Order: sequence, then structure tokens, then C-alpha cells
Amino acid sequence: MKRSAVFYWLIGIVIAAILITAAFYFDNAVRDFVAQHQNPTMRNFMRNVSRFGDWLEHFALGLVLLAVAWSRGNKKWTRIFLSMLIALSIAGLAARAIKISTGRARPSVKSEEVWNGPRWSSKYHAFPSGHVTASTAFFAVLVFANWRIGLPCLTIPTLIGCSRIYGGAHYLSDVVCAATLGILSALLVWRFILPKIENRKSEIRN
Repeated sequence: MKRSAVFYWLIGIVIAAILITAAFYFDNAVRDFVAQHQNPTMRNFMRNVSRFGDWLEHFALGLVLLAVAWSRGNKKWTRIFLSMLIALSIAGLAARAIKISTGRARPSVKSEEVWNGPRWSSKYHAFPSGHVTASTAFFAVLVFANWRIGLPCLTIPTLIGCSRIYGGAHYLSDVVCAATLGILSALLVWRFILPKIENRKSEIRN
């Protein structure tokens, strides 16, 4: 690995660590602020954002995009959309495993212990946000493929994260850690899985 790559990785790790630490520090302050600034119109809007921003909706969108690219014979975008679906799946499985194993109570749940260990009830599946993990992984791959298209799309996982906090489903740290997990899932696919897909197709053509 080149020195420049190591440097960028270290910078990324430091930034992520700072953001995650700050998120945990401000968890209760953000929860209380949101609870004090609720209104019916915003609540309904955020509820709809959450409803249409889950894993299944992203998967359906990815399938449609993949089908369109494949039908048009666009191999580049077929690989990109396939990579987005793979990242989405990896992120979803990882988030689900962490949710069950940590058992963090949601902000709306009155519990003496925030971290409760392995739990199957969704009331204790706050950490990390599955919605944000999936959406970030999905669109982060698009950022790596084409930042001009991908960067504006990151407003979608950002809005979804806000909706999950506003609805009392997650703490700020649940959302920040979810975004980090999503980016890591996208990086895994972009750096290691996509090149294998491309090499495999090259071998088939040859």
C-alpha cells in the first residue's frame, strides 16, 4: 500500500473516531432537543421518509436500475448497480447482527439499561440504524463510481438519518455509526469485490 493511501486511511479513521465520540457525547442533548421541538407536519413527513427509506425500498430501486442498465447493454453501470446491491446486502446483514448482539434500547423505550446485550425485540435494536446503514452503503458505492452523481444522492441517507432521530427510533450515535458502517461496506465492495467481478467478466470474454 502506498504511503499516500495509508495517510488517507489514517485521516479517515481519525475523522470517524472524532465524529463517533462527539455523537455519543451529544446523544442525550440531541434526543431532548428533538423531543421539545415536535410538530405534526414534520412528524408525518419524517415518518414517510422512514417508511420509504428502508432496506427493501433500496433493494427494489437497485434491482430496477440494474435491469435498466443490463437491458441497455451498459456493462459499466450494470457492474456499478450490482455493486450497490452487494454493498446494501453486506451492510444490512452486518447491521442486523450488531443490533441483535448489542441490544441498545431505542430513545423512545424507558429502560434502566441502555445497552442490554443480545435481544430479539425491535425495541432494543437501536444500534446501529439499519435504515442509514443500508442507504449509506448503497449510495456510497455510487460516490466512488461517479462523485458528481453520488454526492448529491448522499442527501438521501442524511435525510433518512434525521427522520430516524426525529421519530425517536435512534440516538445520534446510532446514525453516525450506521453511516460509518455503510461507508466501510461500500469500500469493501468497491476495493475488493468489484475488481473480481470485472476480472471474471474479462476472463469470460477472453
